[in-house]
Amino acid sequence: MVTVLQERSQQTALDRAPARKIRVAGRTLTLTPVFDTYWRFAAARQKVYEARLAGGEGPFTDDPILQRYRFTNCFRAADRVSQVLIGGVIYRGEQAWEEVFFRTLLFKIFNKTSTWQLLNTALGEVRWDAYDYRAFDRVLSQAFTAGQRLYSAAYIVPPPQLGEQRKHQNHLRLLEMMMQADAPQRVLSAPTLQAAYQVLLGFPAIGPFLAYQFVIDLNYAADMPFSEMDFVVAGPGARDGIRKCFGAAADGIEADVIRYMADTQDEHFARLGLAFAGLRGRRLQLIDCQNLFCEVDKYARVAHPHIAGISGRSRIKQTYRQQAAPVPAWFPPKWQLNGPLGH
Repeated sequence: MVTVLQERSQQTALDRAPARKIRVAGRTLTLTPVFDTYWRFAAARQKVYEARLAGGEGPFTDDPILQRYRFTNCFRAADRVSQVLIGGVIYRGEQAWEEVFFRTLLFKIFNKTSTWQLLNTALGEVRWDAYDYRAFDRVLSQAFTAGQRLYSAAYIVPPPQLGEQRKHQNHLRLLEMMMQADAPQRVLSAPTLQAAYQVLLGFPAIGPFLAYQFVIDLNYAADMPFSEMDFVVAGPGARDGIRKCFGAAADGIEADVIRYMADTQDEHFARLGLAFAGLRGRRLQLIDCQNLFCEVDKYARVAHPHIAGISGRSRIKQTYRQQAAPVPAWFPPKWQLNGPLGH
């Protein structure tokens, strides 16, 4: 594996070499050194994931940046919170679509396992057909007053202005609004993933990034029929990563760039001599390539500090802390990845 220290030693030669170019969406894009780092990072980060699954004490990599800082997995569905969502929320409990939709969005609005566990412990099985705003609010308000953090810091979920005082109260009202507006059936009957996304986008405080994340979460469910290669929306972190790989010429064609990465992944892993077997044979999907741009944006703050993104951020906030808990690895059954290696 090429570490960042080795990569830095090669930087001068790379900067002297003629810049490579590619064509995407009718534009010529000049590749920066971060482009190859994208593929090296993906291969190295996937090896860390596979090593952790296999057990052992670690460290699981000799890359000093991966050793020091926290990065998400290459495959979004493999991350711990997604694993809780898939195995502990979507596929556990009543499988009627309305209930799956309700559970999924309730979990994802907070995106925090402890909040989900709190609600289930206090209220019993969380169900839409037994939903009572006052009971949900009482549990969450008591926890909030006691100083418990209700929301994940992974990304900001802005509160809609629906007449309540607290953020979680307005989010409960938003979820009620979606259920009462027949959002579950409208999403399920949408002809494409993008059309399902548009349904979610039509509700207060759900912008393009959140609507895309939520529709990907819902698409883990058995009833949702779409491929993760159907549609992508680049979030702010991904746009930063894309800028670092291609410069400003990629502005406005981020979705096309992400599709290029997904379509050509085998070519670039092979070109760089990188072993990448995917997730039990599953190739990187559009959502995974989108997420990798977010992670490479962070990685490049240390590996390529001279290459600027959009936000201007220069530090990685979260440091790596090894967790003792085993890494779960159970995926939507429709993906057919859960054979003897799953559970």
